[in-house]
Amino acid sequence: MPSRSVTLRTFVFSLLLVSGALSIAQEQDTPVRVGSGDHTYEWVPGWGMPPGGGGVGSTHGCVVVDSQDRVYLNTNTEQAVIVYDADGTYLGSWGKELAGGLHGMCITTEDGEERLWLAHLGRHEVLKTTLEGEILATLRWPEASGIYESAEQFLPTSVAVASNGDVYVADGYGKSWVHRYSGAGEYLASFGGKGAEAGKFRTPHGMVLDTRGEEPTLLIADRENHRLQNITLDGEAAGLIDGMLRRPCHAQLKDGEVVVADLAGRVTILDMKGELICHLGENPDESKWARNDVAQSDCRDGEFVSPHCATWDSKGDLYVSDWLAFGRVVKLRRVR
Repeated sequence: MPSRSVTLRTFVFSLLLVSGALSIAQEQDTPVRVGSGDHTYEWVPGWGMPPGGGGVGSTHGCVVVDSQDRVYLNTNTEQAVIVYDADGTYLGSWGKELAGGLHGMCITTEDGEERLWLAHLGRHEVLKTTLEGEILATLRWPEASGIYESAEQFLPTSVAVASNGDVYVADGYGKSWVHRYSGAGEYLASFGGKGAEAGKFRTPHGMVLDTRGEEPTLLIADRENHRLQNITLDGEAAGLIDGMLRRPCHAQLKDGEVVVADLAGRVTILDMKGELICHLGENPDESKWARNDVAQSDCRDGEFVSPHCATWDSKGDLYVSDWLAFGRVVKLRRVR
């Protein structure tokens, strides 16, 4: 027979194991939160992911939300645009002919109808479509600019549309110029080019129309210069936001604030003045930053890997496209 002391030790050890297991279970049941104050969010586990696990295919593109809070996500697969409702329910997909190259996306409204504008790397062009995927117009490479010898040198990563219908296209993976077209598709002008001074770019990766000031500007994620730039619609430098961003990929606006997807392992929120409010989902493992090949099993709730695009919905919830080969989209539900 074992001694009483051994039996007691075994009993206590068993209690500790049960207690630990309960603690782990409670931790798993507790939503992961990121941010602070008015910008506290709950990480929604498994949002938008296929039943049974796995991913949706490489998410090297953008994520946008329409007026009904439906979410549109780019992948490099034949499901080039996947559509979800706000709860993550799959509503459908389209774009088989656009597989492998959709990168930037924005939504506009024309005559009461919402339209998608899509930048395509492989086709070296920009497309306007309905929300259901019907192609309505195509902007070809800016041959008239004299900057390119062939269409293959033009690698558009982002598109924004002004209120007068002019279309701005950022050649983020090509020669780092921004090109301006009329709403009818006529080439108008170019500005930027490679450089570190204000008004120049090193990978103008993402772009959004900024209507917060007296005059609208373009807010451009100048990724390899580690900053955001405000540029007038005529192409003049109008302001810099730097010193707190690593490799900003894309920015979106809501109620005067800016959310920035930073490829180096986090999402950043800035206030009206461009000052830091908070970082979200900071990944403590620097070796994972800006990596496409991190396995799904090595990704954790509460930590981003390679945020490529982020946007808000009407409720203030966030959606983040993480650049990963298996395909990852994250919803952050705002805590109120």
